[in-house]
Amino acid sequence: MKRYVLKVSYDGTCFHGSQLQGDLPTVQLALNQALSTLLREVITTFGASRTDEGVHALANFYHFDTDKTVSQKLLYNLNAILPHSLSVKNWYAANTNEFNARFDAICRTYRYRIYHRKQPFYHQRALYYPFQLDRTSLNETAALIQQYTDFESFSKRNTQTYTFLCTLLESRWEQSGDQLHYIVRANRFLRGMVRGLVSTQLQVARGRYDLNAFKKIIEAKDCTQADFSVPGHGLYLESIEYPEGSFTSL
Repeated sequence: MKRYVLKVSYDGTCFHGSQLQGDLPTVQLALNQALSTLLREVITTFGASRTDEGVHALANFYHFDTDKTVSQKLLYNLNAILPHSLSVKNWYAANTNEFNARFDAICRTYRYRIYHRKQPFYHQRALYYPFQLDRTSLNETAALIQQYTDFESFSKRNTQTYTFLCTLLESRWEQSGDQLHYIVRANRFLRGMVRGLVSTQLQVARGRYDLNAFKKIIEAKDCTQADFSVPGHGLYLESIEYPEGSFTSL
């Protein structure tokens, strides 16, 4: 039995999230079905990051096992079976059968995209947010976030995690053309964490909280004090990093 790794991208608005939810269309279900058809055996994939409904991915990873011979030339056939909203960008051979797409990842990067003037080509690809924002406040909140490691206030309830500790390697806002982006990179993320961070920072930038109040929200370790109202379609899983030598391109 050989372990393989898929690098995928997808339009999250076409799926009920990435993880299996019965017969509902999810990224994992689409991959399982397409691989099972292609390889003519039952294939079950395991994902690196669980994205919510509406959340997009430029790069998510899944691993699976098979005795069949898999080569790069089959990539076209696999993509032909998959729905238009999901693409396998590349696949690899894991260098050990103990490789795990989720637990071997050393960090992940998310990006939340916002635009201020109505633009039909951004619909469902970024958040339309036509409000005046204090950029200085956003820069201050982004910098403050990096001083903390406990993000319980930004984790939705009913999570299966045993710890709320995360190490943030990057937290910043940047202007990208006519969009405003929040970029956050960390060793791990909690359920709803990025959307909670974005939404609560936006409340500060609109003058509803000050920086001290934002600090108290973080330290409260109470998710009822944070704001999670921004939708998933502005959020992108941008990249996942693994230790060098984890897998080899086919």
